[in-house]
Amino acid sequence: MSQQQTKNCITLKGSAQIICEYLKFAINSVLFQRGLYPPETFKAQQQYGISLLISEDPQIKSFLDNLLSQSEEWIVNKKVSKISLIILNVANKEVLECWDFNVQYEEGDTALSKEKNETVGSKDVKKIKQEIRDVMLQVAATISYLPFLDCRCSFDVLVHAKTDCEVPDMWAEAKPIEIANAQNVQLKSFTTSLHKMETVVSYKLVD
Repeated sequence: MSQQQTKNCITLKGSAQIICEYLKFAINSVLFQRGLYPPETFKAQQQYGISLLISEDPQIKSFLDNLLSQSEEWIVNKKVSKISLIILNVANKEVLECWDFNVQYEEGDTALSKEKNETVGSKDVKKIKQEIRDVMLQVAATISYLPFLDCRCSFDVLVHAKTDCEVPDMWAEAKPIEIANAQNVQLKSFTTSLHKMETVVSYKLVD
């Protein structure tokens, strides 16, 4: 029994890594599905038992690596409430779509945490990956009901962090996001037993 518990022991850092890995794949999937960049700039990669697409654009890779490594540190310290991927019309900067990745903090396995003398979870990693796979399949399926983006678009990612966070030099403070006439769709959630991730997409209804 103790061997099984040790095998399934997830630390706060390990859980934050799982969350940020999901964010990397989810953001890349949205960029691909929504046609923000040419399909040939993406490469297929096996993850969660399915084939997912990752951008090979050096600027996008660098941007997401820096953003997610900082976010991981803040998530470990319970400083982040959500991360938002926004899609904008390049011509007028109007926000057309917003993907909110809401982070909730859970207690984990209290008995095991007491034994380990740190906050840990005991959820089976295989089960977590199955839950993430289900969410990723939903992300890919959104293309069937989201409005066609018929203009040149760009994206940005906003990290909703506590005010006491030390913000890196290259980062800027962002204004709240508003989408006129918005429609919201809640995707499946997943949990590591230390962090719960809920994904919601909001988009502008086409007149």
